[in-house]
Amino acid sequence: MLRKMGEAVARVARKVNETVESGSDTLDLAECKLVSFPIGIYKVLRNVTDQIHLITLANNELKSLTSKFMTTFCQLRDVPVEKLAAMPALRRINLRFNPLNAEVRVIAPPLIKFDMLMSPEGARAPPP
Repeated sequence: MLRKMGEAVARVARKVNETVESGSDTLDLAECKLVSFPIGIYKVLRNVTDQIHLITLANNELKSLTSKFMTTFCQLRDVPVEKLAAMPALRRINLRFNPLNAEVRVIAPPLIKFDMLMSPEGARAPPP
């Protein structure tokens, strides 16, 4: 069991390092067996969070994402609405102050059965 956990941690570290080194706008943490978003990732990504526009967390065991996740990655643009709509336990997602594309703003409301908090189009987050 410890070996599998170690492999999962190494997989996450490898994927995060690839994102930082390549300057990619995508962080792919799919199939990493995450039960929460690792706090250490915020430190490793602190210099590149503004350029990350897509985060893939598919096929993990996440129960929630903290407000720190949403405030750290405030440049997300694409939201997989159809995947969110298929999550029966999801009650609320806060995507305020993200530059969401127009498609998400139009398609999401009729498809989802939970609260999706969004800022008005073009709104900017208050300075820290």
